[in-house]
Amino acid sequence: MTTVATHCPYCALQCAQTLTPEPTGVSVAGRDFPTNRGGLCQKGWTSASVLRAPDRLTTPLVRGASGELEPTSWETALDLVALRLRAVRAQHGADAVAVFGGGGLTNEKAYQLGKFARIALGTANIDYNGRFCMSSAAAAANRSLGVDRGLPFPLTDLGGAQAVLLLGSNLAETMPPAVSHLAGCRAQGGLVVVDPRVSATAALADNGQGLHLQPVPGTDLVVLLGLLHVTFAEGPADTAYIASRTTGVDDVRRLAAAWWPERVEQVAGVPATLLRETAHLLAAASPSRGGSGAFILTGRGVEQSSQGTATVNAAINLALALGLPGRVGSGYGAITGQGNGQGGREHGQKSDQLPGYRMVDDPAARAHVASVWGVDPATIPGKGKPAVELLDSLGRDDGPRALLVHGANVRVSAPNANHVGDRLDALELLVVCDVVPSETAQRADVVLPVLQWAEEEGTMTSLEGRILRRRRAIDAPDGARSELWLWRELAERLDAPGTWDTDASLVFDELARASAGGRADYSGLSHDRLDAEPGLYWPCPATGGDPHPGTPRLFVDDFPTADGRARFVAVDDHGPAEDVRSDAPIHLVTGRVLQHYQSGAQTRRVEALVSASPAAFVEIHPILADLHGIAAGDLVSLTSSRGVVTAPARLTESVRPDTVFMPFHWGGAASVNRVTNDATDPISGMPEFKVCAVTVARADVALAPEPLALRTATEVLA
Repeated sequence: MTTVATHCPYCALQCAQTLTPEPTGVSVAGRDFPTNRGGLCQKGWTSASVLRAPDRLTTPLVRGASGELEPTSWETALDLVALRLRAVRAQHGADAVAVFGGGGLTNEKAYQLGKFARIALGTANIDYNGRFCMSSAAAAANRSLGVDRGLPFPLTDLGGAQAVLLLGSNLAETMPPAVSHLAGCRAQGGLVVVDPRVSATAALADNGQGLHLQPVPGTDLVVLLGLLHVTFAEGPADTAYIASRTTGVDDVRRLAAAWWPERVEQVAGVPATLLRETAHLLAAASPSRGGSGAFILTGRGVEQSSQGTATVNAAINLALALGLPGRVGSGYGAITGQGNGQGGREHGQKSDQLPGYRMVDDPAARAHVASVWGVDPATIPGKGKPAVELLDSLGRDDGPRALLVHGANVRVSAPNANHVGDRLDALELLVVCDVVPSETAQRADVVLPVLQWAEEEGTMTSLEGRILRRRRAIDAPDGARSELWLWRELAERLDAPGTWDTDASLVFDELARASAGGRADYSGLSHDRLDAEPGLYWPCPATGGDPHPGTPRLFVDDFPTADGRARFVAVDDHGPAEDVRSDAPIHLVTGRVLQHYQSGAQTRRVEALVSASPAAFVEIHPILADLHGIAAGDLVSLTSSRGVVTAPARLTESVRPDTVFMPFHWGGAASVNRVTNDATDPISGMPEFKVCAVTVARADVALAPEPLALRTATEVLA
């Protein structure tokens, strides 16, 4: 048997794995790599089980006259899709066809999907579920630092830090192997976690190993403004760094002056003493004070907000005030969630971007990409609708009438999910490419079975900007096909211009040419080079001479802005889009659990993970539970202005008495995104997943059955 070196199919940590083919699939072992050091989480150890999911899709399905999905041939399915796409375009125009991609697609597929949308379909309407993941952090980093790369430094740099401020990220459950990199700061009492729950990560700051700041949900920006106030008012700011490497500090200092710690305490509920202690702890760890290093990291908990971009800019402002970005052993970073959330937006799935992190409305960018694609720049559409706006427009008179979904389960993962389901049902054509019959696939007119990670070649870009090789270990089941193949088949049926390679290495070579000169420049890379030199960082441009070594650390000399300086961006707090009120007095926050991932379409099919975490639940403080007559295990209904979700109560003091928590991995009656808010950040388009107002009550009805119980492929086709 031959072992294959690859990386985990789940999150952006992209832990290194070794796969060994076996008669029934593959076995998984951890592989030594700087990010995971040979370790894996429960999802990684059990990742091979998804390859053997009992309801794995292996045959194209078309909704027949009976209203049920029925098996058919690939030729018939693709002919039907092409015919109906042509009809929609002829009647309503090219933008009446939309594409929704996924942050789990390889770089090659993300690139080819963006190209397919723009020159085979001719539509501007392409976006992806990364809009739900990294868009606020990306927008903030671009306008302050000049470039968006989740971590602009190696993850291993955290190991030497004296202090780390972690806002809105529960690493211990979402990326467990990453926690080892926090050991150094914990040993020095320097881990500071900002979270309204006592999460598994917040608990790491106990016992003298750090601080836990537990704010009122939706007040993270206020907390950061308070930390900025202390930094400027009490002297820890790095004035020399600010003068030599930044612009715009005066407006930020003026706004921060209004957020003294005692005022922050009244709004956010974080004691003023803790705010001061945190600010001085970070300052003591900063290089300007002789410390061994400090980092400020943000995650979805503060970014998935209608003021998420402003919140991240406040975090970057704090990092700049302390003189951290661009100094080895210090900095600001955003913790990317999805496996290829970084590469997925760099190369064409976002509605406003072209390959290489070029903007679609930039004439020079359009000309360069058009030259690679072999088309007239004028034929490349402009900006399309961002994800929430796109989903809301489906089936409307002025919106898309057909939607192609690749690597996403929007029926569970999108906010205000009941409304999204209604919009999907209003379409004339819904085509879903997936490996299992997700909730979204079950509503489709056509379902196309595609490959999984161990069945394909390609590359992924990790949270640190490393480009990693994904390698095929086993053959796909008969009937499943690569998206690269099906896009070529559809492109031919639609008489699309350009070339449509199905070999991932050739697609990567084209991607590299298209990215040349862009902010995310891959032009010095190829599959062969990545096989020989694993884990190179972008930017890695072609040089014409000795190969570029890649760029592990950004901003060491300057920032990629017009003047080479980072920009302070003045932001102020306006509160969440939906605050608590008399008829909805409780905050709802959402998040993950250790055993599950995203919408659960994969992990809910792994028996070991389901056994450990079988169903959704509502975390509720005993005081709040007592007020409502709720006991542990009782069914609880959470009601917002958008819908109702029902799940068993789990009583715990780890959540605030004014707050309930619910994970988002389940569908049906336990799908928490039935009630979450689809209000969006005006800059990034990020929806406000992480906080909304609900009523809490003991439920009088039983839970509806889980719609995705494990079934055999025969049962699905029947």
